[in-house]
Amino acid sequence: MGFSRLAWFALVPMTILIKNSSLKNSFYIGFLTGFVHYITLIYWLPSTLGTYGKLPFFFSIPLLILLSAYLAAYMGIFAAVLGWLRPSPVISIIFFPALWVLLEYIRSFFFTGFPWELFGYSQFNNLNIIQISDIFGVYGVSFLIILSNTSVALIIVHFKGATWYGEKTTLKEAALPAMIFALIFSGAWYYGKQRLKTIDKIAHRADLIKVALIQGNIDQTIKWDKAYQQSTLEKYIRLSKFAKKDDPDLVVWPETAAPFYLQQNKELSTILLNGICDTNTDFIIGAPSFVLENNRIKYFNSAYLINKKGEILGKYDKSHLVPFGEYIPFSKCFPFLNKIVEGAGDFHPGPKGVVTHWNKCKLAILICYEIIFPQLAGAMSNNDASLIINITNDAWYGRSSAPFQHFSMAIFRAVENRRSLVRAANTGISGFIDPAGRVLAKTDIFKKAAVTCQVPLMHDKSFYSRYGNILIIACFGVVLLFSALCMYKGSRKNNLTF
Repeated sequence: MGFSRLAWFALVPMTILIKNSSLKNSFYIGFLTGFVHYITLIYWLPSTLGTYGKLPFFFSIPLLILLSAYLAAYMGIFAAVLGWLRPSPVISIIFFPALWVLLEYIRSFFFTGFPWELFGYSQFNNLNIIQISDIFGVYGVSFLIILSNTSVALIIVHFKGATWYGEKTTLKEAALPAMIFALIFSGAWYYGKQRLKTIDKIAHRADLIKVALIQGNIDQTIKWDKAYQQSTLEKYIRLSKFAKKDDPDLVVWPETAAPFYLQQNKELSTILLNGICDTNTDFIIGAPSFVLENNRIKYFNSAYLINKKGEILGKYDKSHLVPFGEYIPFSKCFPFLNKIVEGAGDFHPGPKGVVTHWNKCKLAILICYEIIFPQLAGAMSNNDASLIINITNDAWYGRSSAPFQHFSMAIFRAVENRRSLVRAANTGISGFIDPAGRVLAKTDIFKKAAVTCQVPLMHDKSFYSRYGNILIIACFGVVLLFSALCMYKGSRKNNLTF
């Protein structure tokens, strides 16, 4: 996470290696590059599965390898398509980033989707550059990074006197991509600088609310133990009462902070509601829930909105569930797999894009890794949500880079939709992000905390909230057009050779 500048030329070695390779060898080079990247990125998976999912070591390691291989396959496909079409330098400068972005988008929904740490996320701390996300999303930043890698590779190939897919590159062909990148990068940087000023002015005029985030730091190994449920609940209530001195308008607890069913456990529910009344403010509380439908119980991972009188005003049910965690996809094929998340029954998804009404505004509540899916936050913002709330339980990840990776992706949801984002995590990282992507405050991991901060409520919809897929559609068109041009060029060359 501390090497964001490397992303701008990290793929140059792979790009140079595949430039004169066959389709098959290009795939192998891309796949190997991706596999090394992803296995070091999600190295924490076996610990998560083993420590908290109770999966044996001999099973969790293969899962890490399989997931890394699946993610690496996208980079392999990227390289293979280039090895097959063999684009010219001029075509490459647009075709490379367009193809990359299209594959990143496919990864966001294929096999339920896993867009963890797309290339654009590497720039989460590059405030000027990430402002283009309110037009193009994180994919726009990915496009810019691949544009940089392609430009650098072309310059190196030219000055080494090597060929680019079998053709010598002229100085003009090498310089033109670099000039295009410099022009687009400068435009993005200038846009970001000006946009920051505009957003700050709008935020300064916006209504402000005080939100308190409660980080209970509950050990995952005891979280669902009935013997610790009351002490867990009392700890969260104590921290909430401590935050009362800051006079918050809303108190937010993490995902499943209340590890019981409010509809069923009368004793603990009474303690919870009394604690809310004593704090005398409104709460967002993560807790499981269920409904009886057609003589069948359906379980949900939910967030309750409860007012200062202890009345339940609304409930959001998580819509994008964690495969093999909250449910088992293709369960008939994998009946032997246990869930990573402990709790009763398989969870069902709630409806997508639903906002929660609170006072005079609407809330976009995203639970756990729903925050890594741009379309979910975009749909809620387009439905007039003026504040994004992310509740999560990152205790699964242990002391690894995963909580930091997870938090960095949340920054983009704030920028894309021009909304303040507040994030409550059981063991951290909890924090506040303003509509420009600045981190206003955040907690350390594995420490209990109660943090209060003022955030602006923004109402104007960003371009990305309204037209989120505009860049994806453009990239799809570019890939189709340039693929046809490359194939036509290749067929003519073969006919002439014949």
